[in-house]
Amino acid sequence: MFEPGEWQGYLDAFVSQDGRVIDAANGRISHSEGQGYGLLLGVLAEDRGAFERIWSFTTTELLVRDDGLAAWRWEPDSKPHIVDPNNATDGDILIAYALYRAGQLWNEPSYTDTATAMIKTIGRTLLINADGLPAILPGAVGFGGTADGPEPVLNPSYWVFEALPLFGQIDAEVNWRAVGDTGVEILRRAAANPVTLPPDWLVLEGGALAPAPDFPAEYGYNNIRIPLYLMRAGMDPALLAPFRSHADAAGLYKIDVTSGAVIEPISEPGYRLIQAAMECVAAGTQIPEALTLMSPTSYYAATLQLLLLDYLRRSHAACMGGTVP
Repeated sequence: MFEPGEWQGYLDAFVSQDGRVIDAANGRISHSEGQGYGLLLGVLAEDRGAFERIWSFTTTELLVRDDGLAAWRWEPDSKPHIVDPNNATDGDILIAYALYRAGQLWNEPSYTDTATAMIKTIGRTLLINADGLPAILPGAVGFGGTADGPEPVLNPSYWVFEALPLFGQIDAEVNWRAVGDTGVEILRRAAANPVTLPPDWLVLEGGALAPAPDFPAEYGYNNIRIPLYLMRAGMDPALLAPFRSHADAAGLYKIDVTSGAVIEPISEPGYRLIQAAMECVAAGTQIPEALTLMSPTSYYAATLQLLLLDYLRRSHAACMGGTVP
């Protein structure tokens, strides 16, 4: 649910005429995550024209792998534009979820059929056993998980919790509920550590959790979206407690999970809305009016802000100072 001008402002700032969602803060590249977010926002806005524009670029430029999943990165200044054909599973989850919802919204079987195929591929090729638990492998290549190797590297922000129940309805042969439970277990293990936050990249082993070798031991731009996913999925607000304890009215922070030291603030309006939304959902605190105004500062911050504004207006309108008409 968007206010007049919010969705158009996002389109004007971040979506090209050919449907490419542009990450201007990252060399103006595009990626499967961004296309997935754009598709989901198009569904939430009920804007079929914009959705089809974003889907056209996605299917033409990114869905080039033999398995029907998306190549994760598209670079405007490279020829060919895709320099790494590996997938990013969060992007695939977002694309499939948005596509299935679009098929239901607009009664378009081609969308639901393609989404179903993607969901089944994810379930059969990108779920991995991690310390005895069914987990989401971040990509097909490069994250371990071989039978005779170390535990796979995981990224807990790849658990798009709101999508998993739908995946379970579509693909009953995979226990998607158990996959969701693993995401919660990761947060439980992280909360038992001194800093209480999960690193962006981690391994599970021996009933515990640790930063992944060869990755920064930090909670950062990946995992700041975990509270958003928890809230949008309607999950227990108690799960927000560790994230609330490391945020304040100034925003969020990148944090060293080994020492608890703050590395840098994460304070664009879209990120600050995550902190304010957590306080709204968990404690009933009113959200500052300034944060309810769409701020197209950067692609990622604006995306998270729109996803939260949609959720809050639908599910916690009182926190916005009113009720849904």
